[in-house]
Amino acid sequence: MAGQPEQDIRGTLPGGLANAIRDTALEIAALLSEATDTGAAIPGSEWNIGEAAAHLAQANELMADIAAGQERSYGDGTPQSLAEANERALAVFDEREAGPLAGMIVAQADAYLKAMDRRATEGTVVTPLGTMSAEVLGSYLLAHMLGHGYDLARALGRPHMIDRARVDLTLPFLITAMPRVTDAAATAGLTARYTIRLWSGARFGVTFTDGAVTVASQPPARPDCTIHIEPVTFFLMALGRRNPVAAIASGRILAWGRRAWLAPRFPTLFKAP
Repeated sequence: MAGQPEQDIRGTLPGGLANAIRDTALEIAALLSEATDTGAAIPGSEWNIGEAAAHLAQANELMADIAAGQERSYGDGTPQSLAEANERALAVFDEREAGPLAGMIVAQADAYLKAMDRRATEGTVVTPLGTMSAEVLGSYLLAHMLGHGYDLARALGRPHMIDRARVDLTLPFLITAMPRVTDAAATAGLTARYTIRLWSGARFGVTFTDGAVTVASQPPARPDCTIHIEPVTFFLMALGRRNPVAAIASGRILAWGRRAWLAPRFPTLFKAP
């Protein structure tokens, strides 16, 4: 945005994360209060409203347990294993009513925040997408709730809760997860340096060297391609909820550099878990 200074993505989360987690959980609960039929389908998803809400309740509990120091096994980090773990978890959890699930989603978000308050040291935790700091786990929790909250809002015909400020709070998780969700077939042999700049001012670098990827808080000195993107669009594309071609056509993505033609390829280099 014009006149707004750029900021680099750091290893620690910016302020406001606790409030964003709590507010997002409450807004999802408010959405569910309008769900008269939890068996209704979610557009573009194999789940219905009740299944998505049940998954959110389970995932929030999982992340609260991890923050509290409990070891929880949940797939091996690949999209296929996470999908299989999700289905196994849902199969043994039969609650699908909106009211109880809304209460669980809020309670487990609060449990994560309380676990973080009790942590004596920063340390690292083992999550479904690998080892990360407990603070980045909070960014993961927020990103996960926002993604499924967006799905529930679409299914119910209501506004979603994703905005620029919350997207910025998810970036520590997204850039941590990027190397772990790279599509090896799509990146094979690729050598390219990308700078990703969000309209909010946040920026980071993604470098491919013969297919191997590194993500850094500082953009590369001489990027081959700079992508300037509206934050909510970036988030939805990162989670597989927005078509890149439509986003480019709408003017929400601009690109320049010596190899600007690499921009449309960037979203195809990753598989959302």
